[in-house]
Amino acid sequence: MAAALAVAWSLGWAPALAQERLPEGPANVVNLMASAYQEVAQDRLVLQMSVTREGSDAAQVQTQIRQALDEALKLARPHERAPDMEVRTGDFSLNPRYAKDGRIATWVGSAQLVLEGRDFELIARTAGRLTSLTMAGSHFTLSRQARQALEADVQRAAIERFRARADDIARSFGFTTYTLREVSVSSTDSGGGMPRPVMMAAAKSFEAGDAAIPVEAGRTTVQVTVSGSIQLQ
Repeated sequence: MAAALAVAWSLGWAPALAQERLPEGPANVVNLMASAYQEVAQDRLVLQMSVTREGSDAAQVQTQIRQALDEALKLARPHERAPDMEVRTGDFSLNPRYAKDGRIATWVGSAQLVLEGRDFELIARTAGRLTSLTMAGSHFTLSRQARQALEADVQRAAIERFRARADDIARSFGFTTYTLREVSVSSTDSGGGMPRPVMMAAAKSFEAGDAAIPVEAGRTTVQVTVSGSIQLQ
């Protein structure tokens, strides 16, 4: 955990003008800010597998892609168990490739199969069995449950730091207490959803068998900032 503090002191007076006096603001107002953060390992892996086919007939290309996906699904579905690993189809595309004379030369189609969950070993091992597909990409995230629990912990810490600093500021200026005028709470995170490469060439087909693909999770940092103003009394 780490904390940051910013303090601004308002004396609540304005210099007298020649003909008129500016309205006075509240006296003894302090603006301050406190932050807390915590870093945790990302607990969810998203692995995209893809199949690409090219041919002169669009329908035939679609059929080839569907066959490759069906084969992969037959291998992956028996190992599916949420939330450890979920299996779903991803993006699909079919686009023409033109010759120099502007006519359609071939059709290029691609589709994705997505393995997602918290059991990294199961996902990697299952992906290694899908020999009809190649790896398109992967990234790690923090699950919603873990993020909510982490934000709640960090928020409590940030609020405690804000209150402790407000007490310390009041005593340092010779006051005994304070009232809270306004406050805001905001949170940010870094690392969540950032892509991290799996240690294998993306364009290379996986070896047959049950060999798992090496994977390594990243980390997410959640920071909560509490800012506001107090009036010393």
